[in-house]
Amino acid sequence: MTSETVISHSIFSDFDISLFKSGKHFKLYEKMGNTQLEIDGQAGTYFAVWAPNALELSVMGSFNQWNRQSHKLSARWDGSGIWEGFIPGVQVGAVYKYAIKMRKGGYIEKGDPYAEQWQIPPETASVVSEFDYKWSDKKWMSSRKEKNALDAPISVYEVHTGSWKRKGEDGNRSLSYRELAADLVPYVKEMGFTHVELMPVMEHPFFGSWGYQITGYFAPSSRYGSQEDFAFLVNEFHKNGIGVFLDWVPSHFPGDVHGLFHFDGTSLYEHSDYRLGYHPDWNSYIFNYGRNEVRAFLISNALYWLERYHIDGIRVDAVASMLYLDYSRKEGQWIPNKYGGRENLDAISLLREMNQAIYKEFPDVQCIAEESTSWPMVSKPVSVGGLGFGMKWMMGWMNDMLAFFKREPIYRRFHQNEITFSLVYAFSENFMLPLSHDEVVHGKGSILSRMPGDNWQKFANVRTLYSWMFFHPGAKLLFMGNEFAQKSEWMHDHSLSWNELNNESHKGISELVKSLNKLYKNEPALYELSFDYKGFEWIDYGDSKNSIIAFYRKGKDDNSLLVIGNFGVKAHDVYELGVDEEGKFKEVFNSDEKQFGGSGFVNGALLETVNFAKHSRDNTLSLRIPPMGFAVLKHQKTI
Repeated sequence: MTSETVISHSIFSDFDISLFKSGKHFKLYEKMGNTQLEIDGQAGTYFAVWAPNALELSVMGSFNQWNRQSHKLSARWDGSGIWEGFIPGVQVGAVYKYAIKMRKGGYIEKGDPYAEQWQIPPETASVVSEFDYKWSDKKWMSSRKEKNALDAPISVYEVHTGSWKRKGEDGNRSLSYRELAADLVPYVKEMGFTHVELMPVMEHPFFGSWGYQITGYFAPSSRYGSQEDFAFLVNEFHKNGIGVFLDWVPSHFPGDVHGLFHFDGTSLYEHSDYRLGYHPDWNSYIFNYGRNEVRAFLISNALYWLERYHIDGIRVDAVASMLYLDYSRKEGQWIPNKYGGRENLDAISLLREMNQAIYKEFPDVQCIAEESTSWPMVSKPVSVGGLGFGMKWMMGWMNDMLAFFKREPIYRRFHQNEITFSLVYAFSENFMLPLSHDEVVHGKGSILSRMPGDNWQKFANVRTLYSWMFFHPGAKLLFMGNEFAQKSEWMHDHSLSWNELNNESHKGISELVKSLNKLYKNEPALYELSFDYKGFEWIDYGDSKNSIIAFYRKGKDDNSLLVIGNFGVKAHDVYELGVDEEGKFKEVFNSDEKQFGGSGFVNGALLETVNFAKHSRDNTLSLRIPPMGFAVLKHQKTI
């Protein structure tokens, strides 16, 4: 083949180009990359790529013996920087890269930023593909508005697809998307989670990055199967009533030679100034959020996963690193904004525009921010000055709780504020409480390994922590392995330690999580007003001597639950608590039940109040409080 076999052709309208230049084209995946066409009776592939500083650009691949010269694309005349052309005979499955002649001399070979399929790493080329999948999740899609709503129960199971479970002759082969559909979907359903959150599935060259260093933003990783296989996995979750969130990483990308870095020989996707374009924490590169074409790339990518794969929401990684110009930088290593401040105005603008675009197109999804600072109004609408996210991870609660639970119970009386402080600001944002992968890696140990005391106390501490998470206002998230208190910290090269479920203590934690999820979904008081101060009311937070707290969780229609938490090791056979209601209470949950590995210190019979004022309430209830555990009671209304 010669360069004449590239037919001059475009699928861009003038309006497309205008939107692209202004950063307002949010469906670039319909135009860029590779597209199967038939022109003048010839089937082939149309290619389009943005490389404004290239002197020459050609497609090289399996169809032309990787010849840099034979299939040259044409630069558009309109200053858009887009190179394009139609190559007859190039079929689905062809492998390719772009050969780019740089202004500074020499060639650079790059994968396609918009490719929807890549070779299996460590191979680095893009693949010509055409998505073909017949969805059967209509029932879920028509009802997910209610399932993703802020007044619905949202309990998320965070998963790394490559290490959740492994098979193969050596027992160390990652499951495929279809194998995950067969094993993971029924497991998540059995455990009672409402959603899964998949750590980044986008193509990434280094497995040890866990997917957070992406080269193929528009492609599910080929390590686990095809595009259709990934769609099948999502479809199976939906058919079983489970929503799917994806981790999404607009904060940085790696410097791999075949990726976005110096794409046309210049700083194209990344900011050219090292102080703005390089991330010291992750040895990676920061998108140029002020460049229109880059903004269109990122927002198009977010929308792509929601449209193409019916994804129910995105969790945006490392938002704090985007918001602050001085994030992880010392004095002199960053540039103030035009007002002299540390806020990254371009990143703020991008996040707001992205959230507005997503909720306009998909009002029934969730956008969740992993934002670790006190930045105000992250989960408030853009119209009132917020960033426009639906929810934000409650990192303060997580840090306080892990610090508190490391303490020996005898000292906890002096740190009661670490339990209660989160309620001071619990309703300032729509919070999701995370016990995520970040808390069980890099030598931090597992959740279980941090707990003090003997073996029984360690597991009791875990039961108490998880109970507090479920009864605290906010959505919930548990990383895989946490649900059965895996002993070791997570290792991405190995399967979870499923054999631990043969141990009664670990099995008890699993049963606890099942019961917590069931109670959470069945009791509107635990979710209907999760982001409203009306949904929570303290009864007593001052019994630091016994490390006990008591409160009401409330729903919309006079639904309420009485919750008592004991963070100490002493059981209380008679504990008096002031309550509003008169009459009988029934215990509906106790984390010390024997099926959970507890001692069985429960309230077995109906409890009845006495007409005696306590805790500024008209009635008093006497109950048993388990050691290191939670009890939940429900008033039995008379008709």
